[in-house]
Amino acid sequence: MIVRNQQQLIAVKEAAQVAATVLDRMADLVAPGLNTYDLDQAGRRFIEELGAESACYKYQVGSRVFPSFTCLSVNDEVVHGIGSLDRVLKEGDIISVDVCTRYNGYIGDNCRTVAVGEVSPDMRRLLDTTEEAMYDGIRQAKAGQKVGKISNAVQKRVEREGFSVIRDFVGHGVGKSLHEEPQIPNFGRPSDYKRLKQGMVLCIEPMVNAGAHKITMARDGWTALSADGSASAHFEHTVLVGENGPEILTVPEGKPAPALV
Repeated sequence: MIVRNQQQLIAVKEAAQVAATVLDRMADLVAPGLNTYDLDQAGRRFIEELGAESACYKYQVGSRVFPSFTCLSVNDEVVHGIGSLDRVLKEGDIISVDVCTRYNGYIGDNCRTVAVGEVSPDMRRLLDTTEEAMYDGIRQAKAGQKVGKISNAVQKRVEREGFSVIRDFVGHGVGKSLHEEPQIPNFGRPSDYKRLKQGMVLCIEPMVNAGAHKITMARDGWTALSADGSASAHFEHTVLVGENGPEILTVPEGKPAPALV
């Protein structure tokens, strides 16, 4: 597990701000009638305008290479959805916009599930619960505490509302690489997993299904879907384990940081 020094943290914070800016701009574009390919291409332009590059594009796992600049997952798609001209957003959909950027050698990573127009009360409750669970987890990102405190806080919030946390994908450390130690599951006991240290940078990211937690993979080899076809939400921030507690690094410039006390 990597503890960053002050010079490295300056670079991490700059990278996180790039990712936050791109996500905020993309979220503002979401509307009925927009296809996900055009949204992804807008993300590419925003990334390039800020002098960064996508950390998703051409990300390789074995022989598989990710073809999009951002991850765009609609309705029952959990994570890693690929932009498509054929996927046109409609009123009542939800879309998870996941932006991972590389800037001056460091990664910024964040995600937000956005309502497309007006959504049903049940869909709104799924989005609100997932976002609230993320903040519950972030509040536990303190030096000396176990990762399990984050995991357990997320799981308790989600399951109290009758939803399910995904087991197959987890949060993670981040820095020069997109996925670093420690892994941060969204389930577990408070005493589980490794102990956090000041100066660590984490991606805390609940992925939540309205139905059961099981997933299946689409034929493209990348997109994960809920196995029962239920809607899925995903929220993520890059967080510093700071001297005085957790510090969210992916709050868009000019917007207030959420209260963590």
